[in-house]
Amino acid sequence: MPIAKRKTLLIAAALIALLLAALAWRGAWSRSPQQPVGLFTTLPILWNETAEVGDLLRSDAPAHWARQVLEEQGALVPVDHLAGAGPGGLAGLKRLVMAQPRPLSPEENVALDQWVRGGGQVLLLADPMLTEDSAYSVGDRRRPQDVALLTPILRRWGLEPQFDESQPIGEARPEVMGEEIPVNLPGRFLIIDAAACRSWGDGVAASCAIGKGRVIALADAAVLEREDADGARAAAFEWLLDTAFAAR
Repeated sequence: MPIAKRKTLLIAAALIALLLAALAWRGAWSRSPQQPVGLFTTLPILWNETAEVGDLLRSDAPAHWARQVLEEQGALVPVDHLAGAGPGGLAGLKRLVMAQPRPLSPEENVALDQWVRGGGQVLLLADPMLTEDSAYSVGDRRRPQDVALLTPILRRWGLEPQFDESQPIGEARPEVMGEEIPVNLPGRFLIIDAAACRSWGDGVAASCAIGKGRVIALADAAVLEREDADGARAAAFEWLLDTAFAAR
């Protein structure tokens, strides 16, 4: 057989093999069950923000767009505590979204750190000055956390949260790891462990490798505001989720 023809056949066979491998990978990906996603938040993503208690779980009220984005990642699991066993905790989870969470107890800081170092993946949105209006007055326990108070666990992971009070209010869209993310009065992360963490967008975001796990942190939560006429928030949030939960 001529050498040229043999090379052509070999190249064709290689291309067919690559195509079959790609198809098999795609099929395996589509068949793979999605892992559940835990959601630990004070933001009204799973419920309606209303002054009337009876309207909190109204089935006809429009759901927050972020709920659908989260459910596309896997089964959505509400989390209300980070330490101890039982329903509502971290047991059985490998992926967690912490969106403007309440302050953590010392036991929760330890438990969360151990969970991440064991392989947990976290997308953290920690806003130092939440800008979206709330139906609830200051002091109401149903009101979202106005200021994220997570300094102990952030320092443990190699990050120092900072906030510039002189910055002007208004939405900006800094580029974070190649994607524009809507922010409003964001904080900044100072890297105190350069071996584990890297900052993005002039410190608006950070990525940290913590033991076997990973944390993607954003010093703002405006990306989760309910108003999203152009879909930019949903697209940015989906990208953040994909980045935080990508395989290492």
